[in-house]
This record gives sequence, structure tokens and C-alpha cells, in this order.
Amino acid sequence: MHVRCPDRLPEDVYREVLELLADLSPVVQALPPTCALVELKGALRYHGTDASHLGEMLRVRSISRLGVDVRVGIGPTITVAATASAQIDGPGGVLAVAPEQAADWLGPLPVQALHGVGPRQAAVLRDYGIHTIGLLAAVSPATVQRLLGKKAGRLAADRARGIDPRPVVPRALPASAAVRHRFARHTLDGATVRTALLDLVVQLGLLLRRRGQAARALTLTLAFAGGTSWEKTRRLPEPSGHDEDLRILAYQLMDAAGLQRARLTGIVLKAEDLINADQAAEQISLDTARESRLVAEQAMDRIRDRFGPASIGPAAVSPLHRAS
Repeated sequence: MHVRCPDRLPEDVYREVLELLADLSPVVQALPPTCALVELKGALRYHGTDASHLGEMLRVRSISRLGVDVRVGIGPTITVAATASAQIDGPGGVLAVAPEQAADWLGPLPVQALHGVGPRQAAVLRDYGIHTIGLLAAVSPATVQRLLGKKAGRLAADRARGIDPRPVVPRALPASAAVRHRFARHTLDGATVRTALLDLVVQLGLLLRRRGQAARALTLTLAFAGGTSWEKTRRLPEPSGHDEDLRILAYQLMDAAGLQRARLTGIVLKAEDLINADQAAEQISLDTARESRLVAEQAMDRIRDRFGPASIGPAAVSPLHRAS
């Protein structure tokens, strides 16, 4: 079961929806900020009913107790269930797709409706005449990999055929993650501050990747001598847990502070509006430099896992350095 709550749902209400889901099944995977997955196999036997009825039960309870309607997609895999929930018109409803009907149901849908296919990927597929999920399933996986890239193409080809072995993993993800640095003495904006900020970026990126999360926004908080503080939040162009994306936005936030002679005592960098990294779209990229950085990032993560997080750190930053 894939559940979609209304957009901009307050966090406390979203948590109450998760509690309703836990009443139906013990296996609930939160997908902040407004979605969730539920494993129904054991729940069907426990409640002695079918999946559609459980979906309707959830809608009735969420409307009557919370005043919130939800869209519920049910299917044999995560991809089918999530695709189904996105096809429901209006604020709420239940759409159940039986395992034997999944291929026939997916076939006529536009290729961009397949859960996990991003807008740019869909545009590339349409340029080659692949307009529906059925056509995508009919194309050889090798061809799809040439169009979308090895990993993205393999996933798209498999999911169009109804292949999605991912299990529902019980998870209540933290809503945010923060890292902090306190200066030993009052410090002016310069190389020392930029190096500390870059170190926080690396720590935060590693924390997100270990959790399997991606951030939609960053918040930078600066603490000044005298007890005052400055805080600003900006959203990332797309969810990410990669050092380079976080670094660019973190430096933009620091530049927005417009520091001149202000004396800093500490920095807090906070990743906001976290989502499961699996839900972050992987867009097609021809930027070989970026791809090289991501490969290097994976290698450094493996080294840190083996020898400790302090085994590799950022180099000192020039005071003239600014994010491009």
C-alpha cells in the first residue's frame, strides 16, 4: 500500500497518519514529507479482509479522526502501488491493482506516470517514440540503458515489466539532521570559517548517505559573540545528499549573511525536509566532472567506513573562494 497525504501537511498531522497506518500493519515505512508505504501481507490475514477494504478503512479513519483525506494505491510491488496512488483524481480515493492485472493496467499509462521515471527521463523516452509504459516494457533493457544510463535504464526497464524486489522496510525517518561546529575563539569570516563550513558539509553529506536520505533544503545558523544569531533556509534545486550539491548551497547561504566584521562563535548546518534517497529522482547528466566527483565520493565513503570518519577531510579553503 502506498499512501499519499495532501501537500504541505503539517508534520504533526503526518505523524498521526503514520500512527493510523501502524494500526493496520506493523510494517510501515515513512516517506516524508507526505507519503508512506505499508506491507499488507500479514495485515490481510490479521484483519480477515482484502486490501481494498483496508484502504477504505484507512480513508474513513483519517477523515473522521484527522479531517485528512488520503490517496491509497495498492499493488503487488512498490512501483505499482506508488504509480496507482498517483493516478487517483481528487483529494482522496483507493485504487487497487491485482497482481495478475498489473501488466495490463500499467501498459496504456504514459511513460511519465511510472513511479521513479523523472521528467527528463520521460522526455528522452518520448523522443525515441516510447510514449507508454507498455512500449517501455517491450523495448529491450539494453536499449533503455543506452538511452537513460546504466542504472536508471535498468531500473526503468525492470519496473515497467513489474519487477521491483524492494521490500517495505519499517522506518520512521528523522525529519531533519544537523551538524555543529564551535570555534575555540571569536572568529571573523575568512578561511577558518569557510574551512569549518566545508567540514560540516562533508559530515552532513556522510550522515545523510549513511541514513539513506536526501535533503530538500538546508538551514544555516550563525552564532555571534554577544549571544545573537542569524538563520536562513534555502531549498535545493532537487533533493540530494551529495557533498557538492550541499556545498554550493551552504556557501550561498554564507554569502547571503553578508558578514564583514562580525565575530562568529559557532555554525550549525541543518538538512531539512528529508526524504528517502530512493525517492530522489536521478536525472540524466552529461557532466563528466560531476560523475567523477560522485565516484570519488563513493570511494571516500568506503574509506571512512573502514578507517573512521576523520580519515579523509576537506582541504583548507581560500578566503577568496566562493561557490560557483
